[in-house]
Amino acid sequence: MDSIVSFLNDILWGPWFIYGIMLIGLFFSIITRFLQVRHIKDMFVLMFKGEKSEKGISSFQAMSIALSGRVGTGNIAGTATAIGMGGPGAVFWMWAIAFIGAATAYVESTLAQIYKEERETEYRGGPAFYIEKGTGQKWFGALFAVVAVIAMLILMPGVQSNAISGAVENAFGTAPWITGIIIVVLLGAIIIGGVKSIANAAQIIVPFMAAAYIIMAFIIIAMNASEIPTVIGLIFSSAFGAQEIFGGIIGSAIAWGVKRGIYSNEAGQGTGAHPAAAAEVSHPAKQGIVQAASVYIDTLLICSATAFMILFTGMYNVHDEKADPVVVEHESKEYEINPTIFVGEFGKGEYTGDTQISFAQSIEAGAAYTQHAVNSALPGFGGPFVAIALFFFAFTTIMAYYYIAETNVSYLFSGKAEKIGIWIAKFAILIAAFMGTVRTSGLAWAMGDVGLGLMVWVNVIAILLVMKPAIVALKDYEKQKKEGKDPQFNPTELGIKNADFWVERSKKLK
Repeated sequence: MDSIVSFLNDILWGPWFIYGIMLIGLFFSIITRFLQVRHIKDMFVLMFKGEKSEKGISSFQAMSIALSGRVGTGNIAGTATAIGMGGPGAVFWMWAIAFIGAATAYVESTLAQIYKEERETEYRGGPAFYIEKGTGQKWFGALFAVVAVIAMLILMPGVQSNAISGAVENAFGTAPWITGIIIVVLLGAIIIGGVKSIANAAQIIVPFMAAAYIIMAFIIIAMNASEIPTVIGLIFSSAFGAQEIFGGIIGSAIAWGVKRGIYSNEAGQGTGAHPAAAAEVSHPAKQGIVQAASVYIDTLLICSATAFMILFTGMYNVHDEKADPVVVEHESKEYEINPTIFVGEFGKGEYTGDTQISFAQSIEAGAAYTQHAVNSALPGFGGPFVAIALFFFAFTTIMAYYYIAETNVSYLFSGKAEKIGIWIAKFAILIAAFMGTVRTSGLAWAMGDVGLGLMVWVNVIAILLVMKPAIVALKDYEKQKKEGKDPQFNPTELGIKNADFWVERSKKLK
């Protein structure tokens, strides 16, 4: 399994893809005239304006579900891994992919709104819907739906539950299988209620936990205020290999920064587009702009909070992936470590045979870095706090995964088959979440990367083909705003076809 997953990741995450996804984000930024800068005010005003309806959820609830998916283990364990494998410079490339990725998030979320459908008790939409309607190719939409179901139900939940069980075991000594049972019981209780239940849970949990986590980061930053220029300088100089000690891993800095940045903010993956389609708004561009803000909140705030806590306290190592590992013995146990360890409190310089350093170096890059960081500033508090934060972040991400899977099951099936498919999806994600708690973290992350890569590949190709309506919608939104109107969307007037929901809505308004 390890070799198969590794082979797939080598194909999906080759250098050409890493740099290609950055160029695509830059392209969308240019073609939207950097809406992520021009519409910052609208992002946060619109976030709280939309009202939920009988079939739709509010803009804030839609963003909360999207943030549930974006804000997860990637923000804590993923950011730490990026630093451990790519050095402090990886943080800069996480910021870069978030900035340009905000434009990608706008495009995919606006397309989801334009091509959404009204299904019995709720709105449905997402990449599968806009791919079919935008390209006219049913098989293309079905391909994304199948990939999304596999990724959301099988490949990716284990990353989240694995990180939870690892952090909880590290903080409280709880056996992983016990944590797995707790996750399954709580998750089952929420997903049975469907999208409305998920939205209600997300809009309470996500803002509260994100605020608590950011406040903790600010406390640690304030305690190390004199080091702010040094740490920021370290991030920028390491990003471009200016520092000799990190110069040899600039490629790793870019690769890990982009990979973990996308894993965290999910721009281009199409996940945020699913809840975006469920929002009740008067114009698709409104929700697209709100979803762009969720990328900022995820990476520029929460991932940065993790990065600064780790870098300010020095609780990290940077590994050279190209170096051959060696085996050392400590307290009658053998540890396989990387002989080249760059600056970090868990061991400095090259391996010298000191068993104490060797033992510290065996700490795996991930949530443990963040726990040690908080613990070093506030002794005895770091482990439990990060474990609880990670529980809520990762748990809500699994909730979002289920919602996305359910939406794609609804796309693939109808009637009785749809209801059966949804129940199968509920059981599948509960099993995957439990299995993730007892799986090795390396395999869990590798499988998650395969799921992420598959979705990004299909979705990015699709939005490059069908992006035009999202650009037209943005210009229409801006034109109406300039005229002092509350923008209303009429696809017929704009020459946009197959936007059936909005055509009917426009007729009712007349």
